[in-house]
Amino acid sequence: MSKGPISQFIEKHYLHFNAAALVDAAKGYEEHLLDNGKMMITLAGAMSTAELGKSLAEMIRQDKVHIISCTGANLEEDIMNLVAHNSYKRVPNYRDLSPQEEWDLLENHFNRVTDTCIPEEEAFRRLQQHLFDIWNNADSKGERYFPHEFMYQMINSGVLEQYYEIDPKDSWMIAAAEKNLPIVVPGWEDSTMGNIFASYCIKGEFKATTMKSGIEYMMWLADWYKDNCSGKGIGFFQIGGGIAGDFPICVVPMLYQDMEMHDVPFWAYFCQISDSTTSYGSYSGAVPNEKITWGKLDITTPKFIVESDATIVAPLIFAYILGQ
Repeated sequence: MSKGPISQFIEKHYLHFNAAALVDAAKGYEEHLLDNGKMMITLAGAMSTAELGKSLAEMIRQDKVHIISCTGANLEEDIMNLVAHNSYKRVPNYRDLSPQEEWDLLENHFNRVTDTCIPEEEAFRRLQQHLFDIWNNADSKGERYFPHEFMYQMINSGVLEQYYEIDPKDSWMIAAAEKNLPIVVPGWEDSTMGNIFASYCIKGEFKATTMKSGIEYMMWLADWYKDNCSGKGIGFFQIGGGIAGDFPICVVPMLYQDMEMHDVPFWAYFCQISDSTTSYGSYSGAVPNEKITWGKLDITTPKFIVESDATIVAPLIFAYILGQ
């Protein structure tokens, strides 16, 4: 397949340092897929609020990603952007804000994520009212689901369509729901909707067990990995650091060391986009070779690290893989 202008540009100009690492990682990703390998993408930070859906959704539609691990924030914030985009407030001078100006944003029900403020009423409360109905329905029936499954139910019900403020094709969660893409959401409790669900449990309105847990996500992921790791294997494309990456990558050493399944293969490709500093003891900034010592990567696993801004790098790598 001939490459489009974005791919041609990066192949011509991105020849050294982190730029070259970006191209190498993209080519490695592409080769892994051409060999019929599968790929996990992990989303940390605020990639959904950064509107990564503009490129990630097409990756999902074209089967360039087979499973996603993301924080609870990324799970919900893609949908928030979908239903409340016009009410978001951009603050390009965020570095200059005084404590009083930050307080004023709070008073006006804006929650800031770097240069972007998420509107409470249009985003948080809009999702809350519909999720309440879905959670309540499951709770009353004694049914249990994972966090992403509740989100899929809400999307597939059509109740949000009345609010759409962006083109639905730019929402990675809509693309994922249409494919019923596997998602794991470690630490979902650390999200706005997670906090809200916990508040209902504290008030006695819901049972905590209505929401499946992180341990159950790990158990589910173990089965998924065993069922999908044959052939070329499963690659690991990590955007940022944190629990979105740390949680799922551990499934391999768990199966090998704790379950004593010694025929389980290592992750077959690894790339991380990170700006974390290794020397500060950051796991997120650890060089890929450190993961060999933890039983996650093999000596021969193709390994890439791009030390740069994920909001710049990820869309370019996705564009290359999509042939744009």
